[in-house]
Amino acid sequence: MLSLRTLVRSVPRTVSRSIASSAPSAALRPGSTVPKSLFQSQLKQVARPSYAAFSTCRAFRQAAEGDVELAAKLEDELSHEKASGLNDLETSVQNIQYVLQNNSFEVKDVPGEQEIVLTKKFNNEEIRLTFTVADLQNLTEQEEFDDALGDELDYEGGHQAANQGRPGNVAQHAEDRVAPSDRELDPLDRDVEPSFPARVNVTIEKPGNGALLIQTVAQDGLFQIEEVSYFQKPDLAHAQTAEKDWARQSLYAGPPFENLDEDLQTFLERYLEERGVNAELANMIPDYIQVKEQKEYVRWLENVRNFVSA
Repeated sequence: MLSLRTLVRSVPRTVSRSIASSAPSAALRPGSTVPKSLFQSQLKQVARPSYAAFSTCRAFRQAAEGDVELAAKLEDELSHEKASGLNDLETSVQNIQYVLQNNSFEVKDVPGEQEIVLTKKFNNEEIRLTFTVADLQNLTEQEEFDDALGDELDYEGGHQAANQGRPGNVAQHAEDRVAPSDRELDPLDRDVEPSFPARVNVTIEKPGNGALLIQTVAQDGLFQIEEVSYFQKPDLAHAQTAEKDWARQSLYAGPPFENLDEDLQTFLERYLEERGVNAELANMIPDYIQVKEQKEYVRWLENVRNFVSA
């Protein structure tokens, strides 16, 4: 139990000053005592705990006006994409189904991820193709750059046409005076719609013999080989981690494909075709990327809408 002295010492000095000022001068003479009632009242004032005032009312959430409008717009966009998005890609969906049904490739397509993986067996070889939706997004950025460059070239062409006939200018043919967008297209050009370039990494692995990494671009029904590399450790060919990718970059990857002997280029292209990496697959991969991107866009709309509306 605390002694009275300890208790008195715990009282701030202001208490004693208040007691001294409120007591009669006679009570402070030598031998006099402080009235008990006065000391107890001051002690109660000091000992009374203070608490922060707060309301015990239940908090409630009030949605901002912008949240409601954003959620409504997301819902409208989502309904539109579900109704017409995949219908616009019906031909692509049919092409994907046809190629996958007539080939032995297995598909790894994880919802929410950008990369798609096709795998198959060929004799004792494990063949793996990887491509990504990011190529379609990068294409949009490239198209914006090309449009800006085209506008600049059109401006320069118009400026030159205005100066036509002056000494030193190059003579122009009649068709050169017509804008490229207004020229009549060749009938074959009207029927063929060029596809966008999709980067496809092809790895061919043999047990105990390492792996080949063949970097290609699939476009317009062709696999354009850019580089062929050999790795004694197959995991370097896949390079699924930054560490392995760094290790792969430190190794000699071989010359650019176009620098190889033409006959060697032809044999390497046939090497891929015999393993099912052919024109059908080259046409299917850009279609797959477009359909995959559409599905991921719908998924993204749903996730954002649910978050805003929660």
